[in-house]
Amino acid sequence: MSSMVLARKYRPRGFDSMVGQGHVVQALANALTQQRLHHAYLFTGTRGVGKTTVSRILAKSLNCVGPDGQGTITASPCGHCQPCRDIDAGRFVDYVELDAASNRGVEEISQLLEQAVYKPVMGRFKVYMIDEVHMLSNTAFNAMLKTLEEPPDYLKFVLATTDPQKVPVTVLSRCLQFNLRPMAVQTVQEHLAQVLSVEQIESDPGSLRLLARAARGSMRDAMSLTDQAIAFGGGRLEEGAVRQMLGAVDRQHVQRIIEAVGAGDGAGLVGAVDTLRQLGLSASGTLEELATALQRMAVIQAVPQMQSPEDDPDAQVWAQLAPVLAPDETQLFYSLCIQGRAELALAPDEYNGLLMLLLRLLAFKPGHAYGAGDSPRPKAEGSARTQIPVAEPKPVTKPEPAPVSAPATRPVEAKASPAEAAPTLPVVREPAQGSTAPWDDAPAEPKNAVEPSAPSVQVMKPPAPVVAPVAEDFDERPEPPDEDWTTSVEPAWDATVDVDAAFDDVMPAKPAESPVVAAQPSPELSASPKKTTLSFDLPPLGADPLSDRWAELVKELNAKGLIAALVRELAMQSQAVACSDEPDGSVHWRLRVDRESLCSDVNRERLSAAMAQQQGQAVKLTLEKAPAFNTPAQRDQVAREVKQRDAEALIEGDPLVQGLMARYPGARIVPGSIQPL
Repeated sequence: MSSMVLARKYRPRGFDSMVGQGHVVQALANALTQQRLHHAYLFTGTRGVGKTTVSRILAKSLNCVGPDGQGTITASPCGHCQPCRDIDAGRFVDYVELDAASNRGVEEISQLLEQAVYKPVMGRFKVYMIDEVHMLSNTAFNAMLKTLEEPPDYLKFVLATTDPQKVPVTVLSRCLQFNLRPMAVQTVQEHLAQVLSVEQIESDPGSLRLLARAARGSMRDAMSLTDQAIAFGGGRLEEGAVRQMLGAVDRQHVQRIIEAVGAGDGAGLVGAVDTLRQLGLSASGTLEELATALQRMAVIQAVPQMQSPEDDPDAQVWAQLAPVLAPDETQLFYSLCIQGRAELALAPDEYNGLLMLLLRLLAFKPGHAYGAGDSPRPKAEGSARTQIPVAEPKPVTKPEPAPVSAPATRPVEAKASPAEAAPTLPVVREPAQGSTAPWDDAPAEPKNAVEPSAPSVQVMKPPAPVVAPVAEDFDERPEPPDEDWTTSVEPAWDATVDVDAAFDDVMPAKPAESPVVAAQPSPELSASPKKTTLSFDLPPLGADPLSDRWAELVKELNAKGLIAALVRELAMQSQAVACSDEPDGSVHWRLRVDRESLCSDVNRERLSAAMAQQQGQAVKLTLEKAPAFNTPAQRDQVAREVKQRDAEALIEGDPLVQGLMARYPGARIVPGSIQPL
């Protein structure tokens, strides 16, 4: 003799035995008691929460006649009359259950609706229960809309689905919708304990808690897992056996991981993952258990006075682990565990992904010295910084330098007298041996270098620095020695030196015995600043008053934002040919435009409206197609070119720029690098 599974054997027979769905039971019971019945009901919810069960209880409530056969619609079906027994057995002719997953076409629905015109054979109502209604095709939904909206008085529709988003809105609007919620772990655990006590099967609270959590809110799943656990445990339910059957992670592994994170023990984390790998425990389940433990710890940290449930054997463990982590660390680690479950599918191996996530907990733990070694791990911006001792730079002894032509003083702008302002050929003067410029890393000796001459002045010289050997060519200069970039050395300038007087001596005088070499005049230096040809040869300001007035008016329109897009382009590309006052008080402007695409009526009307708003009087515009000259756009372009030309002339005429270009043959100003302010 085969036994019936627990899920079917203990299916509720009435509303009073339903668990976890009190909001649905209350609404339906009151409607049945007051006989305020709707013609269509829609039950939604995840699997195993009681959608089909509620439908059958509702059908019994509508057709129950009581033990004496004189009953009427009731919220408490007797379960003993013929209709109640037939509905429980699945043979009541007026109660039809249709699986929409296998009968999803319009033919099946049409066949069902054709029988709706006939009155009930045995019961008070016909009840059509369509399960997984979201699987119906669009044509099937459309076929049942009319009957669903206005069914006969004796016909009731009950629809059930796990995905209400796929049900058309036209169907949802014709039904009363009830959402059956997933059941709480405590509710499932209590119901399992009641069922097992009736079945006289031994169990402990730990095993029932594991089964209730594994059910994920589904009572049917909980019953099925209980059947499996009974078979696995040989008629008994023990926590160890149930944990082994489910592959759940023991809290000892979770406790070990949390203690290793709190202590910053990377080796302990690696060992914990290796243990999980050897036992074949799920990495995703480990993160789930870890997140649950961290949640319990966060509650204890936030509300220390909160009492834990008496039947929770893990409460003391989490209370002991709560001080191991700071509250902010607990919140951070919880977020990492929740988000890390999605990353396991991307990892080459789920245990490697788990190990990387646990090591990430250490990496984000404030103040933890990540890894081994004396050097601390890098810190993120804003975190506590570790003081790093900086070694004092060792003095470097370098050989005596060869004579070079680098200046011994800081180059500054020279103040030249009127006589000195006349253009002269630059003269090279070699500095005293052992001197170098403060901006040079090492002195260099360009071949046949020429430098501009300057009058000699008495300047206090800074101490001669230690220099490196001189390379034969400028491009072959040795790289500067590696030094601590944080070390700053103040230049040994004498604060009493007259800077303006020192500017006169841009290049130091060479010794008397060195011959003076005259440099050939450079075309870039001897020539006057380049004259850039402007795009348009426009008349000077004031020579064309009408164009000046038009340009000023367009500028005001732009500043106030009255014109934009094509209207602004029309104003900028137009030349004012004439402007006159009309007898009616309006102003008549005649504009010349080069581009025919701008001469549309829409652009003209919008420009005249903007001008009227600006001037406070009516404006008439006349546009003619002809080449335009001295337009606001051309004026702006010329102004930009003049500004660019002046900026380039200012840079090219700067004495320091000329000195650098003379000192380094082949040096030039990069075209386009000068931008006017």
